[in-house]
Amino acid sequence: MRSFQEVFEGYGADYQTTMSRFLGNEEMYLRFLNMLFQDDNLQKLGEAIEHGDLTAAFEAAHTLKGVTGNLGLTPLYKEVCAIVEPLRNREERDYSQAYQRVQEEFGRADAFLEQLKGGR
Repeated sequence: MRSFQEVFEGYGADYQTTMSRFLGNEEMYLRFLNMLFQDDNLQKLGEAIEHGDLTAAFEAAHTLKGVTGNLGLTPLYKEVCAIVEPLRNREERDYSQAYQRVQEEFGRADAFLEQLKGGR
């Protein structure tokens, strides 16, 4: 069985930096990570993109950027960042592929959460 740190680093995250935000408390980290999947900003982002509402899309993406950054979810954070800046600049474009990549990384982050729980 892999350790919490090994799973964490295998996902592509910086264990030391992230866990310092959570005072080294892995249980606390898991509680916060679990909350990410109860949050509705991914859904809001998708709906806003579908309706062409760049303001709402930016707000949802910006929130996701902060949360994923604080949780150290580096692969997901990078995909969210790739959509935030064009939305911040209100660039008219097709965001569906970028949103698809964010969704895929959410799936990977969910699998990451399950791996972390499995070691407990």
